[in-house]
Amino acid sequence: MAVQEMKKQISLADVEYSNRKKKTKRDEFLEIMDEIIPWDEWVRLIVPHYPDSGRGRPPRGIETMLRMYLLQNWFNLSDEAVEDSIYDSYAMRNFMKINFFEEQAPDSTTLCKFRTLLNENKLSDAFSDAISSNLEKHGRIMRGGTIVDATIFNAPSSTKNSTGKRDPEMHQTKKGGEWYFGMKLHIGVDAGTGYVHSMEVTAANSSDIGMAHKLLREDDEVMYGDAGYTGIENRKEIKEDELLSKIDYRTNKQKPYRKNTWISGPGIFWNNYFEYQKSRVRSKVEYVFLVIKRIFGCKKARYRGLEKNRCQMQMLVTLANIYMCSRSGGFLRTQ
Repeated sequence: MAVQEMKKQISLADVEYSNRKKKTKRDEFLEIMDEIIPWDEWVRLIVPHYPDSGRGRPPRGIETMLRMYLLQNWFNLSDEAVEDSIYDSYAMRNFMKINFFEEQAPDSTTLCKFRTLLNENKLSDAFSDAISSNLEKHGRIMRGGTIVDATIFNAPSSTKNSTGKRDPEMHQTKKGGEWYFGMKLHIGVDAGTGYVHSMEVTAANSSDIGMAHKLLREDDEVMYGDAGYTGIENRKEIKEDELLSKIDYRTNKQKPYRKNTWISGPGIFWNNYFEYQKSRVRSKVEYVFLVIKRIFGCKKARYRGLEKNRCQMQMLVTLANIYMCSRSGGFLRTQ
C-alpha cells in the first residue's frame, strides 16, 4: 500500500478563516505538530499491519486515521468526542486535511478498531523507537546519566459497571496521607536533555525503587532520583548487575532537620546546597509529567487493564518528546 497523499482543496470556509486577525493556540499547536511529526516514517510502520481493501468498503487512509488518533491523545478525548470535535473545530478539520465536499470524518468505531490494531501490534513502541532514533541522530540525547521518577494515574474505583467489580489490575496506594486507586507510570529521562528514553506501567501499589533498574541504560554513569530511591545501590538487582553496580546513585535525602528549625551551621548549609543541586537536575523529569497531565490533559487511566493503558502511556510519552523537541526548535523528520 502506497503512502496516502493528502488532498487539499481550498473552500469558502478556508478563505473566510484565513482572514482572521489572530491564530488560536490550538491552531499554532497543530501547525507545529504537523510540521515536526515524521508522517512518512510512521505510516510505513503501520502499512504491514493495515488491512488491504477487499470486496467490502475500502478502509480509510492510514495517515487520516493516524491524525485522528493523535488528536485523541493530544486533547484527551473519547472516540465519540474526537469525531464530534473534528466536525466542530476548523483547526482540527484542517489538521485532518479533510474536505467535507469529498469525504466525512472517520466515525468512532473506525477509530476504535485503528487503536486496537496499533495496540495489538505494539506500534506505539515502534513510534517511540523511531523518535528516539531521530533524537539521537540529531544529537539531542547526551547519554551518561538518567533521572528516574514515577507518577500516579487514578482509575475508576466505582463498582457500578457490567462486572460489578473494580479493575483487578489496578491497586490502591497511600501517598502524602491520601489514598489513590489506579496505576503508576515510571519513566527514565536523559539527565542532559530531559527526553524520555524508557518507561514502565505498573499498578499503583508497586514501589518506585523496585522498577528503577528497568529504566537505566547500559552506558549510564549516574542516576538521579528523589528520596523514594534512597538505598537503591543496596538492592539485589543492582548489586548483581555488573553495569548497574558501577553507577553513581545521587538521590535526594530525607530532611529530618526540618522539624528542628533552630539547627544551623556550615554542615547544614552545605547539605542543603548539595540537595538543591540534585533537585535542579532532577526537576527535568517533572516537566514530562506536566506535559502529559496538564498540556495533554491525561490525568486518569482511560481503559481497563494495564496493557491498554501502557500502550496509551507509551504514545503520550512519545508525543511529549515531540512536543519538547518542538519547543526547543527541533526537527524530527528524516532527512
